[in-house]
Amino acid sequence: MRSLLVGLFGPVVVSSMYAQGERSELRDLLAEALQNNPEIVAAQKRYEASRQRPTQVSSLPDPTFSPGYNSTGAPWPGAGLGSQVTSNIGVMVSQEVPFPGKRKLAADIAVKEYEAEWQEYQQVKLTVVSRIKQAYYRRAYAFAAVDVLDKNFEVLRKLLKLTELRYSVGKAAQQDILKAQTQISILETKRAQLEREKRAREAEINSLVNRAPGSPLPRPAELRVTELPAGLQELYASARENSPLLRREEKIVQRAELAVNMARKEYYPDFTVNGGYYNMGGMPPMYMFRADFKIPLYYFRKQRPAVTEQSQNLAGTRKTYEATNQELHFRIQDDYLLAETSAQLVELYEHAVIPQAGLALESSLASYETGAADFLSVFMNYSTVLEYQMNFYEELQNLYLALARLEEMTGRSLIP
Repeated sequence: MRSLLVGLFGPVVVSSMYAQGERSELRDLLAEALQNNPEIVAAQKRYEASRQRPTQVSSLPDPTFSPGYNSTGAPWPGAGLGSQVTSNIGVMVSQEVPFPGKRKLAADIAVKEYEAEWQEYQQVKLTVVSRIKQAYYRRAYAFAAVDVLDKNFEVLRKLLKLTELRYSVGKAAQQDILKAQTQISILETKRAQLEREKRAREAEINSLVNRAPGSPLPRPAELRVTELPAGLQELYASARENSPLLRREEKIVQRAELAVNMARKEYYPDFTVNGGYYNMGGMPPMYMFRADFKIPLYYFRKQRPAVTEQSQNLAGTRKTYEATNQELHFRIQDDYLLAETSAQLVELYEHAVIPQAGLALESSLASYETGAADFLSVFMNYSTVLEYQMNFYEELQNLYLALARLEEMTGRSLIP
Protein backbone atom coordinates (compact mmCIF):
# COMPACT_ATOMS: atom_id res chain seq x y z
CA MET A 1 0.00 0.00 0.00
CA ARG A 2 2.81 2.40 0.87
CA SER A 3 4.61 1.79 -2.43
CA LEU A 4 1.36 2.44 -4.29
CA LEU A 5 0.89 5.78 -2.54
CA VAL A 6 4.48 6.83 -3.07
CA GLY A 7 4.24 5.91 -6.75
CA LEU A 8 1.01 7.90 -7.05
CA PHE A 9 1.89 11.11 -5.26
CA GLY A 10 5.49 11.37 -6.38
CA PRO A 11 5.50 11.39 -10.21
CA VAL A 12 1.80 12.14 -10.82
CA VAL A 13 2.44 15.70 -11.99
CA VAL A 14 5.19 14.81 -14.45
CA SER A 15 3.68 11.59 -15.77
CA SER A 16 0.30 13.22 -16.36
CA MET A 17 1.78 16.26 -18.08
CA TYR A 18 3.79 14.21 -20.54
CA ALA A 19 1.35 11.41 -21.23
CA GLN A 20 1.42 10.29 -24.84
CA GLY A 21 -1.42 9.45 -27.20
CA GLU A 22 -3.58 11.05 -29.82
CA ARG A 23 -3.88 14.76 -29.17
CA SER A 24 -5.79 17.62 -30.78
CA GLU A 25 -3.35 20.30 -31.89
CA LEU A 26 -4.30 23.81 -30.88
CA ARG A 27 -2.65 25.39 -33.93
CA ASP A 28 -4.78 23.22 -36.24
CA LEU A 29 -7.96 24.29 -34.47
CA LEU A 30 -6.95 27.95 -34.71
CA ALA A 31 -6.19 27.69 -38.43
CA GLU A 32 -9.55 26.03 -39.00
CA ALA A 33 -11.38 28.69 -37.02
CA LEU A 34 -9.69 31.59 -38.83
CA GLN A 35 -10.94 30.14 -42.09
CA ASN A 36 -14.40 28.88 -41.12
CA ASN A 37 -15.64 30.74 -38.04
CA PRO A 38 -18.87 32.60 -39.00
CA GLU A 39 -18.11 35.60 -36.78
CA ILE A 40 -14.75 36.09 -38.47
CA VAL A 41 -16.18 35.66 -41.95
CA ALA A 42 -19.02 38.09 -41.17
CA ALA A 43 -16.55 40.71 -39.87
CA GLN A 44 -14.41 40.25 -42.97
CA LYS A 45 -17.42 40.80 -45.24
CA ARG A 46 -18.41 43.93 -43.33
CA TYR A 47 -14.91 45.28 -43.83
CA GLU A 48 -14.91 44.42 -47.54
CA ALA A 49 -18.31 46.06 -47.92
CA SER A 50 -17.15 49.24 -46.17
CA ARG A 51 -14.22 49.55 -48.59
CA GLN A 52 -16.72 50.27 -51.37
CA ARG A 53 -18.02 53.46 -49.72
CA PRO A 54 -15.28 56.06 -50.46
CA THR A 55 -15.76 56.05 -54.24
CA GLN A 56 -19.53 56.22 -53.80
CA VAL A 57 -19.65 59.22 -51.47
CA SER A 58 -16.91 61.11 -53.35
CA SER A 59 -18.68 60.86 -56.71
CA LEU A 60 -20.80 63.63 -58.17
CA PRO A 61 -24.56 63.23 -57.87
CA ASP A 62 -26.19 61.70 -60.93
CA PRO A 63 -26.99 64.29 -63.63
CA THR A 64 -30.54 65.04 -64.68
CA PHE A 65 -31.62 64.72 -68.33
CA SER A 66 -34.80 66.70 -69.11
CA PRO A 67 -36.36 66.48 -72.62
CA GLY A 68 -39.41 68.69 -73.29
CA TYR A 69 -41.17 71.19 -75.49
CA ASN A 70 -43.06 74.49 -75.45
CA SER A 71 -46.00 74.95 -77.87
CA THR A 72 -48.15 77.90 -78.90
CA GLY A 73 -51.79 77.66 -80.04
CA ALA A 74 -52.17 73.94 -79.27
CA PRO A 75 -50.98 71.56 -76.53
CA TRP A 76 -49.25 68.98 -78.74
CA PRO A 77 -45.52 69.03 -79.56
CA GLY A 78 -44.48 71.24 -82.47
CA ALA A 79 -47.50 73.53 -82.37
CA GLY A 80 -46.33 77.00 -83.46
CA LEU A 81 -42.82 75.71 -84.10
CA GLY A 82 -40.99 77.99 -86.59
CA SER A 83 -43.67 80.68 -86.50
CA GLN A 84 -43.84 81.54 -82.81
CA VAL A 85 -40.74 82.50 -80.86
CA THR A 86 -42.06 80.79 -77.74
CA SER A 87 -42.43 77.38 -79.41
CA ASN A 88 -39.52 74.94 -79.25
CA ILE A 89 -38.47 71.34 -78.70
CA GLY A 90 -35.29 70.64 -76.79
CA VAL A 91 -33.39 69.02 -73.99
CA MET A 92 -31.77 70.25 -70.79
CA VAL A 93 -29.03 68.62 -68.68
CA SER A 94 -28.51 69.50 -64.99
CA GLN A 95 -25.56 68.59 -62.80
CA GLU A 96 -25.53 69.20 -59.05
CA VAL A 97 -22.06 70.09 -57.75
CA PRO A 98 -21.26 70.08 -54.01
CA PHE A 99 -19.17 72.95 -52.73
CA PRO A 100 -15.45 72.27 -53.29
CA GLY A 101 -13.94 70.13 -50.52
CA LYS A 102 -17.15 68.37 -49.50
CA ARG A 103 -16.61 65.31 -51.65
CA LYS A 104 -13.06 64.84 -50.40
CA LEU A 105 -14.23 65.13 -46.81
CA ALA A 106 -16.97 62.57 -47.45
CA ALA A 107 -14.38 60.20 -48.93
CA ASP A 108 -12.03 60.73 -45.99
CA ILE A 109 -14.85 59.97 -43.55
CA ALA A 110 -15.64 56.75 -45.43
CA VAL A 111 -11.96 55.77 -45.35
CA LYS A 112 -11.88 56.19 -41.57
CA GLU A 113 -15.03 54.08 -41.33
CA TYR A 114 -13.56 51.17 -43.25
CA GLU A 115 -10.30 51.48 -41.33
CA ALA A 116 -12.35 51.16 -38.14
CA GLU A 117 -14.07 48.11 -39.66
CA TRP A 118 -10.64 46.62 -40.36
CA GLN A 119 -9.69 47.00 -36.71
CA GLU A 120 -13.03 45.48 -35.73
CA TYR A 121 -12.26 42.54 -38.02
CA GLN A 122 -8.86 42.10 -36.34
CA GLN A 123 -10.48 42.27 -32.91
CA VAL A 124 -13.02 39.60 -33.83
CA LYS A 125 -10.19 37.31 -34.91
CA LEU A 126 -8.32 37.89 -31.66
CA THR A 127 -11.49 37.29 -29.65
CA VAL A 128 -12.30 34.03 -31.42
CA VAL A 129 -8.72 32.83 -31.04
CA SER A 130 -8.81 33.68 -27.34
CA ARG A 131 -12.12 31.88 -26.86
CA ILE A 132 -10.79 28.75 -28.57
CA LYS A 133 -7.63 28.81 -26.48
CA GLN A 134 -9.57 29.25 -23.25
CA ALA A 135 -11.95 26.41 -24.12
CA TYR A 136 -8.95 24.26 -25.09
CA TYR A 137 -7.14 24.94 -21.82
CA ARG A 138 -10.26 24.34 -19.74
CA ARG A 139 -10.74 21.02 -21.52
CA ALA A 140 -7.08 20.13 -20.95
CA TYR A 141 -7.51 20.89 -17.25
CA ALA A 142 -10.59 18.68 -17.08
CA PHE A 143 -8.69 15.75 -18.60
CA ALA A 144 -5.74 16.24 -16.23
CA ALA A 145 -8.01 16.54 -13.20
CA VAL A 146 -9.90 13.36 -14.19
CA ASP A 147 -6.57 11.54 -14.43
CA VAL A 148 -5.70 12.66 -10.90
CA LEU A 149 -9.10 11.55 -9.61
CA ASP A 150 -8.88 8.17 -11.32
CA LYS A 151 -5.53 7.45 -9.69
CA ASN A 152 -6.89 8.59 -6.35
CA PHE A 153 -9.90 6.31 -6.76
CA GLU A 154 -7.53 3.37 -6.95
CA VAL A 155 -5.57 4.46 -3.91
CA LEU A 156 -8.68 5.18 -1.88
CA ARG A 157 -10.16 1.77 -2.70
CA LYS A 158 -6.93 0.12 -1.59
CA LEU A 159 -6.98 2.17 1.62
CA LEU A 160 -10.63 1.25 2.20
CA LYS A 161 -9.83 -2.43 1.75
CA LEU A 162 -6.94 -2.18 4.19
CA THR A 163 -9.13 -0.40 6.71
CA GLU A 164 -11.85 -3.05 6.37
CA LEU A 165 -9.24 -5.72 7.10
CA ARG A 166 -8.07 -3.81 10.17
CA TYR A 167 -11.68 -3.35 11.28
CA SER A 168 -12.30 -7.09 10.97
CA VAL A 169 -9.55 -7.74 13.55
CA GLY A 170 -10.56 -4.86 15.80
CA LYS A 171 -7.76 -2.45 14.87
CA ALA A 172 -9.92 0.18 13.10
CA ALA A 173 -13.21 1.91 13.82
CA GLN A 174 -16.33 1.67 11.67
CA GLN A 175 -16.29 5.43 11.17
CA ASP A 176 -12.97 5.06 9.33
CA ILE A 177 -14.67 2.87 6.74
CA LEU A 178 -17.53 5.34 6.43
CA LYS A 179 -15.12 8.22 5.91
CA ALA A 180 -13.36 6.38 3.09
CA GLN A 181 -16.67 5.45 1.46
CA THR A 182 -17.87 9.06 1.71
CA GLN A 183 -14.67 10.31 0.11
CA ILE A 184 -15.13 7.88 -2.79
CA SER A 185 -18.63 9.28 -3.37
CA ILE A 186 -17.28 12.84 -3.25
CA LEU A 187 -14.64 12.01 -5.85
CA GLU A 188 -17.31 10.45 -8.06
CA THR A 189 -19.38 13.66 -7.98
CA LYS A 190 -16.28 15.71 -8.82
CA ARG A 191 -15.47 13.40 -11.68
CA ALA A 192 -19.01 13.75 -13.05
CA GLN A 193 -18.63 17.54 -13.02
CA LEU A 194 -15.32 17.31 -14.86
CA GLU A 195 -16.80 14.97 -17.47
CA ARG A 196 -19.54 17.50 -18.08
CA GLU A 197 -16.90 20.22 -18.43
CA LYS A 198 -15.04 18.13 -21.02
CA ARG A 199 -18.17 17.67 -23.12
CA ALA A 200 -19.19 21.32 -22.78
CA ARG A 201 -15.78 22.60 -23.89
CA GLU A 202 -15.74 20.12 -26.77
CA ALA A 203 -19.09 21.51 -27.94
CA GLU A 204 -17.78 25.07 -27.59
CA ILE A 205 -14.69 24.32 -29.69
CA ASN A 206 -16.77 22.62 -32.38
CA SER A 207 -19.00 25.68 -32.48
CA LEU A 208 -16.09 28.09 -32.79
CA VAL A 209 -14.41 26.15 -35.61
CA ASN A 210 -17.81 25.69 -37.29
CA ARG A 211 -17.88 21.90 -37.15
CA ALA A 212 -21.02 19.81 -37.01
CA PRO A 213 -22.39 19.40 -33.46
CA GLY A 214 -21.11 16.24 -31.84
CA SER A 215 -17.97 16.01 -33.98
CA PRO A 216 -15.34 13.97 -32.12
CA LEU A 217 -12.38 15.87 -30.74
CA PRO A 218 -9.22 14.13 -29.55
CA ARG A 219 -7.79 14.76 -26.15
CA PRO A 220 -5.97 18.11 -25.92
CA ALA A 221 -2.24 18.30 -25.35
CA GLU A 222 -1.20 18.47 -21.73
CA LEU A 223 -0.63 21.84 -20.11
CA ARG A 224 3.05 22.37 -19.43
CA VAL A 225 4.53 24.67 -16.84
CA THR A 226 5.44 27.97 -18.49
CA GLU A 227 6.76 31.33 -17.40
CA LEU A 228 5.48 34.84 -18.00
CA PRO A 229 7.11 35.94 -21.27
CA ALA A 230 6.76 39.70 -20.72
CA GLY A 231 6.51 42.31 -18.00
CA LEU A 232 3.55 44.54 -17.28
CA GLN A 233 5.06 47.63 -18.93
CA GLU A 234 5.86 45.61 -22.06
CA LEU A 235 2.25 44.50 -22.22
CA TYR A 236 1.06 48.10 -21.89
CA ALA A 237 3.35 49.10 -24.77
CA SER A 238 2.10 46.20 -26.91
CA ALA A 239 -1.49 47.20 -26.27
CA ARG A 240 -0.80 50.81 -27.31
CA GLU A 241 0.82 49.61 -30.53
CA ASN A 242 -1.26 46.58 -31.46
CA SER A 243 -4.62 46.54 -29.71
CA PRO A 244 -7.41 46.67 -32.32
CA LEU A 245 -9.74 48.02 -29.63
CA LEU A 246 -7.64 51.15 -29.18
CA ARG A 247 -6.87 51.56 -32.85
CA ARG A 248 -10.54 51.28 -33.73
CA GLU A 249 -11.38 54.01 -31.23
CA GLU A 250 -8.61 56.16 -32.74
CA LYS A 251 -10.19 55.80 -36.18
CA ILE A 252 -13.59 56.72 -34.77
CA VAL A 253 -12.10 59.87 -33.20
CA GLN A 254 -10.48 60.79 -36.53
CA ARG A 255 -13.78 60.22 -38.30
CA ALA A 256 -15.55 62.50 -35.82
CA GLU A 257 -12.97 65.24 -36.44
CA LEU A 258 -13.65 65.04 -40.18
CA ALA A 259 -17.41 65.06 -39.51
CA VAL A 260 -17.02 68.38 -37.67
CA ASN A 261 -15.24 69.83 -40.72
CA MET A 262 -17.98 68.47 -42.97
CA ALA A 263 -20.65 70.11 -40.83
CA ARG A 264 -18.84 73.43 -41.12
CA LYS A 265 -18.66 73.00 -44.88
CA GLU A 266 -22.45 72.94 -44.95
CA TYR A 267 -22.39 76.70 -44.41
CA TYR A 268 -21.16 76.95 -48.01
CA PRO A 269 -23.71 76.56 -50.80
CA ASP A 270 -23.92 73.70 -53.25
CA PHE A 271 -24.87 74.65 -56.78
CA THR A 272 -26.44 73.11 -59.86
CA VAL A 273 -25.24 73.76 -63.42
CA ASN A 274 -27.93 73.61 -66.11
CA GLY A 275 -27.44 73.61 -69.88
CA GLY A 276 -30.00 73.20 -72.67
CA TYR A 277 -30.56 73.15 -76.44
CA TYR A 278 -33.93 74.03 -78.04
CA ASN A 279 -34.92 73.63 -81.69
CA MET A 280 -36.97 76.61 -82.91
CA GLY A 281 -38.01 75.21 -86.30
CA GLY A 282 -37.11 77.69 -89.04
CA MET A 283 -35.75 80.16 -86.54
CA PRO A 284 -32.24 80.05 -85.13
CA PRO A 285 -31.86 77.47 -82.30
CA MET A 286 -31.90 78.61 -78.71
CA TYR A 287 -29.29 77.68 -76.08
CA MET A 288 -29.62 77.96 -72.34
CA PHE A 289 -27.15 77.95 -69.45
CA ARG A 290 -28.01 78.53 -65.79
CA ALA A 291 -26.42 78.06 -62.38
CA ASP A 292 -28.62 77.50 -59.30
CA PHE A 293 -27.17 78.07 -55.82
CA LYS A 294 -28.54 76.69 -52.54
CA ILE A 295 -28.52 79.51 -50.02
CA PRO A 296 -28.05 78.27 -46.40
CA LEU A 297 -30.62 80.81 -45.29
CA TYR A 298 -31.75 78.83 -42.26
CA TYR A 299 -28.28 78.17 -40.91
CA PHE A 300 -29.40 79.01 -37.37
CA ARG A 301 -31.79 76.03 -37.50
CA LYS A 302 -29.74 73.59 -39.59
CA GLN A 303 -26.02 74.20 -40.05
CA ARG A 304 -25.28 75.68 -36.64
CA PRO A 305 -26.98 72.86 -34.69
CA ALA A 306 -25.27 70.34 -37.01
CA VAL A 307 -21.83 71.73 -36.12
CA THR A 308 -22.73 71.60 -32.43
CA GLU A 309 -23.97 68.02 -32.82
CA GLN A 310 -20.78 66.84 -34.48
CA SER A 311 -18.63 68.72 -31.97
CA GLN A 312 -20.41 66.95 -29.13
CA ASN A 313 -19.97 63.62 -30.94
CA LEU A 314 -16.25 64.35 -31.24
CA ALA A 315 -15.97 65.09 -27.53
CA GLY A 316 -17.86 61.87 -26.79
CA THR A 317 -15.62 59.73 -29.00
CA ARG A 318 -12.53 61.16 -27.33
CA LYS A 319 -13.91 60.26 -23.92
CA THR A 320 -14.83 56.82 -25.20
CA TYR A 321 -11.24 56.35 -26.37
CA GLU A 322 -10.01 57.44 -22.96
CA ALA A 323 -12.40 55.06 -21.20
CA THR A 324 -11.40 52.17 -23.49
CA ASN A 325 -7.73 52.87 -22.81
CA GLN A 326 -8.28 52.92 -19.05
CA GLU A 327 -10.41 49.77 -19.15
CA LEU A 328 -7.81 48.00 -21.26
CA HIS A 329 -5.00 48.92 -18.87
CA PHE A 330 -7.05 47.71 -15.92
CA ARG A 331 -7.85 44.39 -17.59
CA ILE A 332 -4.22 43.89 -18.60
CA GLN A 333 -3.03 44.56 -15.06
CA ASP A 334 -5.73 42.35 -13.57
CA ASP A 335 -4.92 39.38 -15.81
CA TYR A 336 -1.19 39.96 -15.46
CA LEU A 337 -1.44 39.82 -11.67
CA LEU A 338 -3.57 36.68 -11.96
CA ALA A 339 -1.01 35.07 -14.29
CA GLU A 340 1.87 36.15 -12.07
CA THR A 341 0.22 34.73 -8.95
CA SER A 342 -0.74 31.49 -10.70
CA ALA A 343 2.82 31.05 -12.01
CA GLN A 344 4.17 31.45 -8.47
CA LEU A 345 1.64 29.00 -7.05
CA VAL A 346 2.38 26.45 -9.78
CA GLU A 347 6.07 26.68 -8.90
CA LEU A 348 5.34 26.22 -5.20
CA TYR A 349 2.93 23.33 -5.71
CA GLU A 350 5.28 21.50 -8.07
CA HIS A 351 8.55 21.85 -6.16
CA ALA A 352 7.54 22.35 -2.53
CA VAL A 353 3.95 21.83 -1.46
CA ILE A 354 3.12 18.55 -3.23
CA PRO A 355 6.47 16.83 -2.45
CA GLN A 356 6.25 17.90 1.21
CA ALA A 357 2.64 16.77 1.50
CA GLY A 358 3.62 13.46 -0.09
CA LEU A 359 6.33 12.95 2.51
CA ALA A 360 3.84 13.70 5.29
CA LEU A 361 1.46 11.13 3.81
CA GLU A 362 4.19 8.53 3.51
CA SER A 363 5.22 9.09 7.14
CA SER A 364 1.66 8.86 8.45
CA LEU A 365 1.05 5.73 6.41
CA ALA A 366 4.13 4.05 7.88
CA SER A 367 2.88 4.89 11.35
CA TYR A 368 -0.60 3.65 10.48
CA GLU A 369 0.78 0.27 9.42
CA THR A 370 2.50 -0.13 12.80
CA GLY A 371 -0.45 1.20 14.77
CA ALA A 372 1.32 4.38 15.84
CA ALA A 373 -1.09 6.61 13.91
CA ASP A 374 -4.83 6.49 13.44
CA PHE A 375 -6.79 6.37 10.20
CA LEU A 376 -7.79 10.03 10.49
CA SER A 377 -4.16 11.19 10.21
CA VAL A 378 -3.60 9.13 7.07
CA PHE A 379 -6.91 10.23 5.61
CA MET A 380 -6.27 13.92 6.24
CA ASN A 381 -2.82 13.71 4.67
CA TYR A 382 -4.28 11.84 1.71
CA SER A 383 -6.99 14.48 1.25
CA THR A 384 -4.40 17.25 1.50
CA VAL A 385 -2.22 15.77 -1.24
CA LEU A 386 -5.24 15.27 -3.47
CA GLU A 387 -6.35 18.87 -2.91
CA TYR A 388 -2.88 20.21 -3.71
CA GLN A 389 -2.67 18.17 -6.90
CA MET A 390 -6.01 19.50 -8.05
CA ASN A 391 -4.95 23.02 -7.08
CA PHE A 392 -1.77 22.61 -9.12
CA TYR A 393 -3.70 21.93 -12.31
CA GLU A 394 -6.28 24.60 -11.50
CA GLU A 395 -3.58 27.24 -11.12
CA LEU A 396 -1.88 26.01 -14.28
CA GLN A 397 -5.21 26.43 -16.05
CA ASN A 398 -5.63 29.93 -14.60
CA LEU A 399 -2.16 30.85 -15.86
CA TYR A 400 -2.98 29.79 -19.41
CA LEU A 401 -6.41 31.44 -19.35
CA ALA A 402 -4.90 34.74 -18.20
CA LEU A 403 -2.22 34.56 -20.91
CA ALA A 404 -4.89 33.90 -23.55
CA ARG A 405 -6.84 36.96 -22.46
CA LEU A 406 -3.65 39.05 -22.42
CA GLU A 407 -2.95 37.96 -26.00
CA GLU A 408 -6.40 39.16 -27.02
CA MET A 409 -5.87 42.58 -25.40
CA THR A 410 -2.28 43.19 -26.52
CA GLY A 411 -2.25 41.52 -29.94
CA ARG A 412 0.99 39.83 -28.87
CA SER A 413 1.78 36.11 -28.77
CA LEU A 414 2.51 35.06 -25.19
CA ILE A 415 1.95 31.28 -25.16
CA PRO A 416 4.56 29.03 -26.82
